[in-house]
Amino acid sequence: MNFPLYIAHRYIRSNSKNSAINIINRIASMGIIVGAMALFVVLSVFSGLKDFSLSFTNNIDPDLKISSTLGKSFEVTSNQEDQIKKISGIASYSKIIEERVLFVYGDKQEVTYLKGVDTKFTKVNPIVESLYNGQWFEYNTAQVVVGYGLAQKFSMGLLDFNTNLEIFVPKPGRGGINSADDAFNKTVAYPIGVYAISEDLDSKYVFADLRMAQDLLEYNRNQVTGIEIKEKSGADEQDIYSQLNTIFKNKITVKNRAQLNESLYKMLNTENIAVYLIFTLVIIIALFNLIGALIMMILDKKGNLKTLFNLGVEIKNLRKIFLLQGALLSLFGGIIGLTLGILIVLLQQHFEWIMITPTLPYPVVFSMENVMIVMGTIITLGFIASLIASSRVSKNLLK
Repeated sequence: MNFPLYIAHRYIRSNSKNSAINIINRIASMGIIVGAMALFVVLSVFSGLKDFSLSFTNNIDPDLKISSTLGKSFEVTSNQEDQIKKISGIASYSKIIEERVLFVYGDKQEVTYLKGVDTKFTKVNPIVESLYNGQWFEYNTAQVVVGYGLAQKFSMGLLDFNTNLEIFVPKPGRGGINSADDAFNKTVAYPIGVYAISEDLDSKYVFADLRMAQDLLEYNRNQVTGIEIKEKSGADEQDIYSQLNTIFKNKITVKNRAQLNESLYKMLNTENIAVYLIFTLVIIIALFNLIGALIMMILDKKGNLKTLFNLGVEIKNLRKIFLLQGALLSLFGGIIGLTLGILIVLLQQHFEWIMITPTLPYPVVFSMENVMIVMGTIITLGFIASLIASSRVSKNLLK
């Protein structure tokens, strides 16, 4: 153990003869402990809220989604499908059609998305887990699954044969329009299930068979608006991008889940950064106590420092004593505060003490990333505070 570290360690362990300095040291230590604990708990809470918010979109958005760069739809040949199946990082894929259409139920109307999906869709998206009522539709039929929000707007019941759910899609092409039949393709659908995810998503999609959507839009059997992909665990996303672009000759856009919900991810990340900065400011204020405590310690030990200086100890080594003392106080305080924070988070995860609703516990997530952020913040700010305080040691002070 070098000389400055040895002295700094002794100063931490021993109490000063001045009780006021001891009280200030304890207050500084408590400030670091509470600051570290609070920062970790808040970051864990926001990590939990982020995962909770994203869990809604995870039930309806794929890992990857392919769309055309040249138009609304594109064609997928059997040869291209065979090549997609050979990509090692892809667990499953589903061809889809998304189009905004007009839904009419009795005297009520709503414009929202019709999403035609094939038989592999439920392997890509866990939408079946979100079924609130009824069941998933049978393929090659006119059955559909609607969102809870849309069902409420229409006051819709399942298997209600007295009122038809009609779907209207504008016909492609040119020429004059003499009647509604000339302007729209129309079909009748039969709601067989209701899904419930979140308030926004429950009115967004009506799921139907892919062929029914193709017939409504007058698409060919191999014509789609997108392909949704489920990745294998640990898959190389960039490699998948590269292979897909090779298969489709760079005429497609591939987006992951974060890119599909770019605004949501930006909002959550911005909130997380804002909270981190706010609580970092709280820690900075708490570390003013550390600066004050170290300066009081320097004044209290002035006689000892003068003796050491006269014995030949350089000023930089005397400064290092208090720099190391402050750094050690920050390190120990950060470890204790972090330990308490981890304990609080784990207890909340296990016992669910704090509830948002009677059935929904406040979400928290323990992550090593948050541990590293808190320790890095405490050690960095503690070192800066100690550096400021230790700079008070000078020849003028010792004279």
